[in-house]
Amino acid sequence: MTELWLVRHGQTDWNVEGRFQGQSDVPLNASGLAQARELAAELNGHQFSALYSSDLKRAYQTAEIIASKVGLSIRVDRRLREICQGEWEGLLLDEVRQRFDHDFSVPYHDTARSRAPGGESVVEVADRVTQAANDIALAFPAQPVLIVSHGLALATLVCTAANLPLSEVYSHIPDNAHPLSVEWPPDMVDKIKK
Repeated sequence: MTELWLVRHGQTDWNVEGRFQGQSDVPLNASGLAQARELAAELNGHQFSALYSSDLKRAYQTAEIIASKVGLSIRVDRRLREICQGEWEGLLLDEVRQRFDHDFSVPYHDTARSRAPGGESVVEVADRVTQAANDIALAFPAQPVLIVSHGLALATLVCTAANLPLSEVYSHIPDNAHPLSVEWPPDMVDKIKK
């Protein structure tokens, strides 16, 4: 099994404001840069075989700071992007409620398959992110690999690795710039619980 070290990017202004980021290319703020530097210092001395990152700026900036400490080049994989939130991106929760008449207090009938207008479902995110993780595990069997990505994208990997249904994904979103480790067999792609 490959040991995947999952890292959510550092904080952005949109994190603080509570805006739906999705695939909008928002940079780290000053706190996010500091978080990335603290994490890089924490990871300094650990041996990793590779460092992968989403191509979105907030993840790539975090990966650049880590790469400078762990001595690895960054391998960019677009499949590690955050969920596309479509027409909700850039909006606050109250704005989504007003513009789209969406009631977040009522549980989704099918959390894993629902989507923002023009966006992706959790299942679609899990499919592409899991395929990326599977390819990484095949390239680096039984080795530790860092992946810098996004909250919901990483939560799908956590659920898949733990054999949990994707309906629980929102309970497993990691904090900004706090690594967690999962064991990933190369055949995990067939084990997504939808």
